[in-house]
Amino acid sequence: MTTAPARFDDSLRGILFMCLVAIVVFPLLNALVKFLLTNDYSIVQIMWMRSVVHMAWMLGLFLPYGGLRILRSNRPGLQLVRSSLQLVALVLYIIALSHVSLTAITMAFFTAPLMVVALSVPMLGERVGPRRWAAVAVGFAGAAVIFRPGGEIIHWSFLLVLGAAAAYALFQIQTRQLAAQDDYRTTAIYTIIVALVATTAAGPFFWTWPTELTHWGAFIGLGVFGGGGHFLVIKAYQYGRASVVGPFDYGQLLGAAVVGFLWFGDVVDLWTWLGAGLIVASGIYIARREAVQGAGRGPKAHL
Repeated sequence: MTTAPARFDDSLRGILFMCLVAIVVFPLLNALVKFLLTNDYSIVQIMWMRSVVHMAWMLGLFLPYGGLRILRSNRPGLQLVRSSLQLVALVLYIIALSHVSLTAITMAFFTAPLMVVALSVPMLGERVGPRRWAAVAVGFAGAAVIFRPGGEIIHWSFLLVLGAAAAYALFQIQTRQLAAQDDYRTTAIYTIIVALVATTAAGPFFWTWPTELTHWGAFIGLGVFGGGGHFLVIKAYQYGRASVVGPFDYGQLLGAAVVGFLWFGDVVDLWTWLGAGLIVASGIYIARREAVQGAGRGPKAHL
């Protein structure tokens, strides 16, 4: 039986992994994307470099232990649909990132967990009580504050952010569906496969050779931070329960604000922070309610 100190140590490790990826890794990953966009590199080239190094990370981590059998999926069609949703979310997110500050788009993207709650009813058959529906409403009210008339995110860029969040929410729903059917290593590898194939096919038509060492470093960093971040998330949930570790993902808001200010000079106004606060509060409340509901149903597998 696992002792209380051991459980505490594991939870602490999970929290530290999540804080590292949320506050440091993912904000730097998004900053590198924005940096390359501002230097006129195409979205296709950026995604191809990220996909190649990301796939190398996954294969290097998992093949030595699982062999080629980890490439075999029980639901290959669902895996490819899920991977396609990841591609859609990435494309919309990157396009929006070229028009919106790093901090604001990070805040807005956290509407995705709220969409997961709403979609879990028709797609997973889960029951959502009035308290969680109220929390979802509060979260979307926060998004409305961020997207308010006269705010930074306007017109079609607003739709792109919501579209990216919706695609990612569907991606998360299918991650839950696959958790009981495929090894998590198989799912991790399939995550980026559609983006890799699509950008490899289109890459030669959009390729521009980097002319500076900093640009080469940025391209390599895309894959390192992308693959490394995914690995750290897996480790975080390996050590800690989702209800304990998950809320620390909101540390991305702090990381994005710091990186955005230091790198791009982004300054976020009080109203945007207020909207982000509503989203974070609703997300944490939903996570805690799901933990309470889950305790009565027994342990659940998570990716």
